[in-house]
Amino acid sequence: MTLWISLVLHALAYGSILALAAQGEVVAERAGVINLGVEGLMALGAVMAVLTADATSSPWLGCLAALAIGGGGAAVLGLATVNGAANQTLCGVALTFLGLGLSAVFGHSVAGLPVAAVFASWPIPGLSRLPLIGALFDQSPFVYLAFVILPILGHILLFRTRMGLSLRAVGENPAAADAVGIPVRRFRLWAVVAGGALAGLAGADMTLSVMPVWSEGMIAGRGWIAVALVIFCGYRPILAAASSLLFGLVMSLSFFGQAEGWPVPPAILNMTPYLGTIVFMIVPALLLPGLRRFMAAPAALGTPYFREER
Repeated sequence: MTLWISLVLHALAYGSILALAAQGEVVAERAGVINLGVEGLMALGAVMAVLTADATSSPWLGCLAALAIGGGGAAVLGLATVNGAANQTLCGVALTFLGLGLSAVFGHSVAGLPVAAVFASWPIPGLSRLPLIGALFDQSPFVYLAFVILPILGHILLFRTRMGLSLRAVGENPAAADAVGIPVRRFRLWAVVAGGALAGLAGADMTLSVMPVWSEGMIAGRGWIAVALVIFCGYRPILAAASSLLFGLVMSLSFFGQAEGWPVPPAILNMTPYLGTIVFMIVPALLLPGLRRFMAAPAALGTPYFREER
């Protein structure tokens, strides 16, 4: 039982990183913009959080810096793709490489050094003292944010508010949305910025909570997994959180396998998160054809909008 609780605790920690990034990407893609720069924005957020926390001895300021760098990087992408109608795929990939390169440069001085200020766990009174499962209610604030607060707020925003209806309309049929007075470009731009800010926060989660140290390459493809999760969850915030927990469990299994000495080559265990991504994306769609409709992307996803074409 202790082993399983420990496994779930690790799944919550690693899954929270994916959940923050994936829920930000849900917002951006619901508005019709594919942000493939998530990996680079996470790397920038991770290193900026470390640099700021070390300089100020405040993890909260580190989070604000990560939010700012993530939102700022996404704003550049948004201006290029939404206002400039540049190719979203090419711009996103370029942002990823730019973010990875800049993070390596910025983080050179702190690489391998412990972070001066990190987040402590927040125990929930009463629940954290329960036998065996009490540890599940003594988590980092990122876990509560990623699996409770953001999924609920995101669901309410997207499916229970006028703003959410407008955002989804922009992603489905921007011409019709524009015809009824919805500012398409403004909605798309702010959705991309919000998604980028959450990607930066996901990077901060990694260096201020899960792995309190910066090293080049530590994001290790998690940004790409987050983008895949958005498709897997059908562009829904609550399912994005649940899917992230599932993938966090897969990641935890690879670490536990190596620690417990499972008779599996370490290289295979390290591949499990990425193999899991492929399996979860392909197998359910093959076994359940109706799932393809559920996972269908917004109709105008990836398509620039020109008002004169309305």
